[in-house]
Amino acid sequence: MTLKFIHTSDWQIGKVFRFVDNATMGLLQEARLRAITRLGELAEAHGATHILVAGDVYHMEALSTRSLNQPLERMRGFPGTQWHLLPGNHDPHRPNGLWDQLLRKGLPNNVRVHITPEPVMLQDEAAVLLPAPLFHRRTLADLTAYMDDVNLPESLIRVGLAHGSVKGFGSDGKDVPNYITPDRPTRAHLTYLALGDWHGQKQINDRCWYSGTPEIDAFDVIDGGQALLVDIEGPHAVPTVKPIATGYYRWITLLEQVNSRADIDYLAEKLRDIADELDRVLIHLSVEGALSLENRQYFEEQIVDGVSAAFCFMRVDDRRLFPQPTAEDLDRIDRGGFVRTAADELKRLAEESESDGGIAAAALQRLYIEHRKLQAEQR
Repeated sequence: MTLKFIHTSDWQIGKVFRFVDNATMGLLQEARLRAITRLGELAEAHGATHILVAGDVYHMEALSTRSLNQPLERMRGFPGTQWHLLPGNHDPHRPNGLWDQLLRKGLPNNVRVHITPEPVMLQDEAAVLLPAPLFHRRTLADLTAYMDDVNLPESLIRVGLAHGSVKGFGSDGKDVPNYITPDRPTRAHLTYLALGDWHGQKQINDRCWYSGTPEIDAFDVIDGGQALLVDIEGPHAVPTVKPIATGYYRWITLLEQVNSRADIDYLAEKLRDIADELDRVLIHLSVEGALSLENRQYFEEQIVDGVSAAFCFMRVDDRRLFPQPTAEDLDRIDRGGFVRTAADELKRLAEESESDGGIAAAALQRLYIEHRKLQAEQR
């Protein structure tokens, strides 16, 4: 008696990425759909007959008909795999909500939505699934508690499916929304508890895991872009759990020191060598240091305008990159007159003022860049 399945969660189809332009957002949204296809391919490759989706199939309840149907059509393309969907906090089951709409329309034969907390037989009645769907975005009740009292034969492999937070993992107490006790597998004699909500993959104990989102959606997600291949040999066996890669895009955070033109050239080379396919990478680049105004303009040209174009997206945090104007920099602005007087005063404020130094530094940098642009236009 064995059971093999893929555990995934937090697809969040229809997610809006407000920090990127519309074209890039379309790419990121398409990647979330592509992850479904990847999951189906992995299930076929590994001989997994079921895919358990532990909540948040959709990012929100109010979605277009197309957005609701897109994941269903992807799943339909893998008829030999049974897909089990669970309402989460982003897409809870409400009367006449999105799940009722889909059920009235009709789901593919290989897709099942679990909208009631009751046992569902799997694998020729060798295993049972115990789902705990959410009916609201937030609830203080542990919806997995019913699993303790379900009367089932001891010969069955019991798999719980839930969406929420466990004690000691993002929370210090039970007074948190969608709480799930981490010892539910012991209390309910579960062979495995498949959880969703956290976008990074995480093992809670031998029988309880968060799968993480199959496609990373933020720079602070750790161990995302994966799913879990779970192999269970019997009702009392410890599951064999193997992480499997599913993500298309990589999200990378970098902190770099930049103090000279040579540092800028080194950074540009490092960024271009960070991956084989740069258009599959999103970068959050934080830079620290001090640059002359001329080198600051060079940084803008080489990094912000230049190498960033190679990536799917690059965010530059330059709040700790300060100007260090030289006498030559100021001479390039003006050797005399009111513009030079303003530049000198801004330089003094940037160096001496604790309260206005940052504003003055930014103003001096902008004055330099705009003056250099004007000079270029006049040539």
